[in-house]
Amino acid sequence: MNHTMNSKKNAVRVERIQQKRDAGIVSTHYPEVAGIVINMMYNQKGIKKSLQRTVNFFPSSCALFRIDCLCKDCVDGGFDMSQVITAMIGKRKEAAKGTLNCEGNGAGNGSSAEHATIVYEVAIQYAKN
Repeated sequence: MNHTMNSKKNAVRVERIQQKRDAGIVSTHYPEVAGIVINMMYNQKGIKKSLQRTVNFFPSSCALFRIDCLCKDCVDGGFDMSQVITAMIGKRKEAAKGTLNCEGNGAGNGSSAEHATIVYEVAIQYAKN
C-alpha cells in the first residue's frame, strides 16, 4: 500500500470517529426505539462465499447507521443505512429488506463501488408506551 492511500485511509478513519461523536446516541434522537438489528449477507467481488453479519444498535449506541466495508483495499466505503432506518422509524415500521452497494472504491484506484454488496434485513423493536 502506498503512502498516499495509507494517509487517505487514516484521514477517513479520523473523520468517521468525528462523525460518530457528532451523531449522538440512538436514545436521544429516537427515544421510541428499543433496539435495531441489521442482518446482512456480505458479498465481495472475487470471493465466492458470502459472509453473514449481524449489527446491533441499542439505545446507548451511536446513531450513525453506517456499516463498514470489509474489503481491505476499500477507500471511503461502507453501507449507509441511515435513510432506510430513519424512514422505518418515521413510519414506525418493524421490518425492511433490501440491497446496497458499497459507496467506496474497491482497490483505492477509482475502481467501481460494485466490489461489495449487502443484502440486508432490518428489524426495529420499539419501546412499549
